[in-house]
Amino acid sequence: MTESPERAADVLLSDGTTVHLRPIRPDDADRIVALHSRFSERTRYLRYFSAYPRIPQRDLDRFVNVDHHDREAFVIEHGGELIAVGRYERLGAGSHQAEVAFVVEDAHQGRGIGSVLIEHLVAAASQEGITEFEADVLPVNQAMLRVFMAAGFSIEREFADGVVHLWFPIAATPDSMRVQWAREQRAETRSIGRLLNPRGVAVYGARADGTGIGAAILAHLKAAGFAGPIIPVHPSAPTVGGLPAVPVLAGHPEPVDLAVVSVPAEAVPSVVADCAAAGVHGLVVVSAGFAEAGPAGAEAQAALLRAVRSRGMRLVGPNCLGIANTDPGVQLNATLAPLLPRRGRVGFFSQSAALGTALLAEADRRGLGLSTFVSAGNRADVSGNDALQYWREDPQTDAVLLYLETFGNPRKFARIARELARRKPVAAVASPVRPPALDAVATGPDARGVAALFASSGVIRVDTVAELFDVGLLIAGQPLPTGDRVAVVTNAAALGVLTVAKAPAAGLRVASVRDLGPSVGDADFVQAVREALADDSADAVIAAYAPALALPGELGVAELLRALEPGRPLAVVLPADPSFAVAPAYRSGDPLALPTYPAVEEAVRALGRVARYAAWRREPVGTVPSFPPAPAASSASSASSVDSVDSVDELLAAYGIPVVPSLRASGASVPAVAESLGLPVALKVATKPWRHRIDLGAVRLNLTSPGLVTEAYQELERLFGAGVEVLVQPMVAPGVACVVEVVDDPAFGPVVGFGLGGEAADLLGDRAWRPAPLTDRDAAALVRAPRAAPLLTGYRGSAPVDLDALADLLLRIGRLAEDQPTVSSLSLNPILARPEGLAVLHATATFTSPLPRPDSGPRRLY
Repeated sequence: MTESPERAADVLLSDGTTVHLRPIRPDDADRIVALHSRFSERTRYLRYFSAYPRIPQRDLDRFVNVDHHDREAFVIEHGGELIAVGRYERLGAGSHQAEVAFVVEDAHQGRGIGSVLIEHLVAAASQEGITEFEADVLPVNQAMLRVFMAAGFSIEREFADGVVHLWFPIAATPDSMRVQWAREQRAETRSIGRLLNPRGVAVYGARADGTGIGAAILAHLKAAGFAGPIIPVHPSAPTVGGLPAVPVLAGHPEPVDLAVVSVPAEAVPSVVADCAAAGVHGLVVVSAGFAEAGPAGAEAQAALLRAVRSRGMRLVGPNCLGIANTDPGVQLNATLAPLLPRRGRVGFFSQSAALGTALLAEADRRGLGLSTFVSAGNRADVSGNDALQYWREDPQTDAVLLYLETFGNPRKFARIARELARRKPVAAVASPVRPPALDAVATGPDARGVAALFASSGVIRVDTVAELFDVGLLIAGQPLPTGDRVAVVTNAAALGVLTVAKAPAAGLRVASVRDLGPSVGDADFVQAVREALADDSADAVIAAYAPALALPGELGVAELLRALEPGRPLAVVLPADPSFAVAPAYRSGDPLALPTYPAVEEAVRALGRVARYAAWRREPVGTVPSFPPAPAASSASSASSVDSVDSVDELLAAYGIPVVPSLRASGASVPAVAESLGLPVALKVATKPWRHRIDLGAVRLNLTSPGLVTEAYQELERLFGAGVEVLVQPMVAPGVACVVEVVDDPAFGPVVGFGLGGEAADLLGDRAWRPAPLTDRDAAALVRAPRAAPLLTGYRGSAPVDLDALADLLLRIGRLAEDQPTVSSLSLNPILARPEGLAVLHATATFTSPLPRPDSGPRRLY
């Protein structure tokens, strides 16, 4: 069996450095011997239970020649050398058990390599039908025992003949995934932390004459007051920008964690080699000419990434704006923006380099202070996911803003954003793209698939950059609202009326409107705002103030409002001069701009979005229910067909989802088939595009006798052709038609969609989506998410349907979607929802070879 290329991966170790993991090859023999020679006597004894000073040729041949099925071995590469090897070997032909072992070079022990090897060996063994690992460990090898015991599996052990024998099932468990994700989070946090808090910074590409991008970045680093050494690297100049320069960084006595690179694209590889020799942790490559420049640039970018990761480093960019940290102990401005951002408590990620400078300038104009800033550019390596992992634990960051253009691993984004948003608010503006598979099943102008994925993660989704800052000002320093009631204090009746009109669309209820009149004094107006903030009848306050003379600089009210210490969120509408927010107020040593808006609509919209987020955060964390496995599930899902099938009843039944039986028939057999199912029945044209099209006459209902069945079938023949094939199905009680869909997207993994049936709903793309598996909270929200959802809850006097039954159906479909990787698409259409229960009338599915599931296997860098 040949090596599986998907088993190779770049991986972060616990200290934040990168290594490459791959299956062993026969040509690794010499490097395996070299690795063995570097082991200490103790390491060899603990691994082989003997001195084992050298590897005999017979053993070496067996070590490096594996079939990647019954026997698999992974090596860890770093800097061109092998530093660890791990392997499993099946215990007999056809056995579901395998013995596992690994060994790590002494100099690299304690960096989390053992846990990485276990994760990838488990994943490979599971693909080959192995379900249990065994291992023998000497009792003195406490480090190895800890690696196994801390992996999150249910491990049993016994001591016999001087050896600790371990065995454990290798199927992923909630505990093993929690352990894996916690290790991932710590590693990514440390990796990004070393970039944003470097001990020293090297600058490549700064010209001695002070011109060009490199010289500008060097000047920005100096002007910001970076706390560590700044080392220009120049091939010939003794000084650059007034600082001593070196021709190469390798051998420089001061530690340098970060290199900022602006040399031409073709010169970047030599910079990577120099940085690796100097022990640099990561590079910020602002140079262009990579993937954004076309196929040749994409190849150069891929080569750059391989070179960086193979030497243990991280890459920000290329073609990026840079990174910044406003911590007074760091003062890092490694960006193309001339000024270090205003000090604050907001983490800001921008994928766009072109827009990044404008975003920073707008943040400064609005008075929004930042803790750290990351611009990923082409996002070859470091992504928004990495930044989110860092900000989750960063004590200097209270809220996060994201400007996203693409998703590298959106399923991981959904997971870590949900974890972060439970602690800190996250707001994002994303380009209106959606996963390709969602485009195939959802229509309409709004990218509802992506929006729903944001919503399931608790991320505050906004549509424009301006709205991102509108929300950012609220979440940066204001308390979260405890409800949706808002009090309005104004000196202009028109502003009060407009607030009342706009509040419902934003999900807000106006608790009170206090119009003080145009002649109110500044102090009295502020006192009224203070009283509104203290009133328990409202959860937030909008203070809308229109000066009698709208003259720039008349900021008495604004300055007084800044002095308030609100226990509730306060949004200020000041039509006269919204730019006053550049003058910050200081609380607890940090500048916090008063959330100020030039129009009522902007304030109401921002407050409504934050209130919805606060409501999401108050809800209990959802859980994924477990359903008992059924043998029929695996047998139904093992079909190798890649064609659409008309019935997936067996698969659905395995998850407790019955489908109303139906039979295909045509011609004279139709009445007999109807009688066999039991009258009354329905006839439906079986072929697309007429299936379910009652509006086109392709459905006949409530046929109570063989004669009526014959007559109805003859009518269908006249409309759709002689011998037309129909589905014959027993009649069920009427209900509201609904649709449930599953799409296995290559980027997002399986997602579950829900909407109401009918051509109008299809035309408008009225589907809501959530990633599988669904939590109970996801399912409950999903049935209420479509715009037509009021039809389920008693619209215009109709009887409400059983929403709990719909939610239970969605939970089961979500579980199926997660469990069955061969299901690439699934549609339950129609589903009739009734006041008591529901009926699934028809289901179709497409089976394919399983796609790799993003964020479901062992840790890897994408």
